Amino acid sequence: MTDALFARIDDRRDDLIALTQELIRIPTLNPPGQHYRAICEALERRLSARGFSCELVRATGAPGDSDRYPRWNLVARREGTRPGDCVHFNSHHDVVEVGQGWTRDPFGAELDGDRIYGRGACDMKGGLAASVIAAEAFVDTHPEFAGAIEISATADEESGGYGGVAYLAEQGWFAPERVQHVIIPEPLNKDRICLGHRGGWWAEIETKGEIAHGSMPFLGDCAVRHMGAVLHAFEERLFPAMAARQTAMPVTPEGARSSTMNINSVHGGEPEQAEDYTGLPANCVPDSCRIVIDRRFLMEEPLEQVRGEVIALLDDLADRRENFRYEIRDLNSVIPSMTPQDAPVVTTVAGAIRDVLGQDAAYVASPGSYDQKHIDRIGKLKNCIAYGPGILELAHKPDEWVSVTDMLDSARVMGRSLERLLLP
Repeated sequence: MTDALFARIDDRRDDLIALTQELIRIPTLNPPGQHYRAICEALERRLSARGFSCELVRATGAPGDSDRYPRWNLVARREGTRPGDCVHFNSHHDVVEVGQGWTRDPFGAELDGDRIYGRGACDMKGGLAASVIAAEAFVDTHPEFAGAIEISATADEESGGYGGVAYLAEQGWFAPERVQHVIIPEPLNKDRICLGHRGGWWAEIETKGEIAHGSMPFLGDCAVRHMGAVLHAFEERLFPAMAARQTAMPVTPEGARSSTMNINSVHGGEPEQAEDYTGLPANCVPDSCRIVIDRRFLMEEPLEQVRGEVIALLDDLADRRENFRYEIRDLNSVIPSMTPQDAPVVTTVAGAIRDVLGQDAAYVASPGSYDQKHIDRIGKLKNCIAYGPGILELAHKPDEWVSVTDMLDSARVMGRSLERLLLP
């Protein structure tokens, strides 16, 4: 049975290439959220013609959703001939900005040898296309399968997933009685299973000062200097403490097995003027300085500890530094997620990797979060992993590409996983 399935996948090589190219050529840039409905409708046309029932779901009221940029998602379902589990392949359809440094058309989907180039090729339209090909080949090979297969294309993963998987989970689309197994084809390499991800806490810290004439700074209070003290304390105390912590999670790359924090932005004093402004800056002492921190934390660190550690540092500065005042505002938080290695979807995909590639799967966890967090925390569905084609380090880079060979191999793994889960 597997040989027949693999043959059907191999016969669809040109179709896989064409589908991946079609998806890349729809520039679903986020922000602001362009062409979301167009990509959902393209997939709806294809999957409806192949017997899937399709529903377009707008995440009305979700962050980012507006009449100009509505957050559209597609959920397609194909029922089997008898009761059984539902296997759901979830891919996000949005892509990040293009950025500088490209030598190819970012939305040209150029095929060069074994590689398809373009923004989103790796992250993760190649994985989306592979899941479609795998599901279609499986249905054609085993029309009498049990249970159900679902394929979703969802919005806004690149900005937190709140207009996509989070919204669907809130509406019950990932309820455990409805869906039993979820595979997210993120680009983690075709021989690796991603069990979960670290946590994240984003916050804005503002230091306060007093405005005065720049020639007499002693009559004011410079908020930027206060922020300098914050950054110095981070360097001297917080960063060394984080570097000393190690997780038991199999996070890759190695540097992400420690706690980390990125200073996302710094804004202090006079706002930057428009490019056509030709005047000079005003002579003012800044009375406000703000930074945004992006703190990634480990399964072993409670969120309350992570947040409390920063607040304790700021309170200590308030005790020791004259006129030091601050405000801290939480922006977002994500709790770490980790699927057990003996979960059904993990052992199933691991077996499929052995069948297809002739080797044991490697188990990893992601340094950043992806939509598993919403399936786990909101949907209450723990049986979820990321598995898909592509090299993670190519995501968000110029000249992003995905290998056709890797997509075919991943489609075989996905198809074999369906055989293991939905055949008697």
